[in-house]
Amino acid sequence: MTGTDKRVKSTNDLELKDRLVAINRTTKVTKGGRTFTFSAMVVVGNEDGIVGWGLGKAGEVATAIAKGVEAAKKNLVKVPVLKGTIPHEQTARFSGADVFLKPAFTGTGVKAGGAMRAVLESAGITDILAKSKGSSNPHNLVKATIDALCELRDPITVAQNRGVSLDKVFNG
Repeated sequence: MTGTDKRVKSTNDLELKDRLVAINRTTKVTKGGRTFTFSAMVVVGNEDGIVGWGLGKAGEVATAIAKGVEAAKKNLVKVPVLKGTIPHEQTARFSGADVFLKPAFTGTGVKAGGAMRAVLESAGITDILAKSKGSSNPHNLVKATIDALCELRDPITVAQNRGVSLDKVFNG
C-alpha cells in the first residue's frame, strides 16, 4: 500500500461502523472427522474519510467477524473526500483485481458492486462511478479499492504545492 503518511494513528475518538464483505468456510479432514473454520473479511469506517479492512479467522462465524473488526481497526487510512466524491479518477490493481474509480456529480449515488461498495460507503463517499475489471475475488477487490483510495491526492495539498490559491480549488 502506498500511502504510509495516510495511516490513522489513534482510533479512540472515532465512531467506526463495520461492514461484513465476505465469509469463507474451510474444511480440514482428519482421522476424527471434518473440522470447519471460518474466515471473515470486514471493512470498517467512520463514513467521513477514514476506512480500513481486516481478515479474521476462527472456529465460529461471530468470533471470526470480531477478529476481523479488530484487525481492520489496526489498518485504517485517511481518504480525501471532496463534496461526497473523490477528487480525480484513479485506477489500482491488486493481484488479479483491477479497479477504476471516477468522481461523479451530486445525486449520482455509489455505482459500484459488492466488495467495492462496502469500502466506498464506509469511507463516506456518496457519489462515485466504479468499475471492477478482472477478478471478482472480494479479498482482492477490497485491497485494490483501498489501494486506489490511498493513491488519491488531496486537492488542497496539490494546490499548495502548485502555488494556486485555494479559492480556485473550490470555486473553479
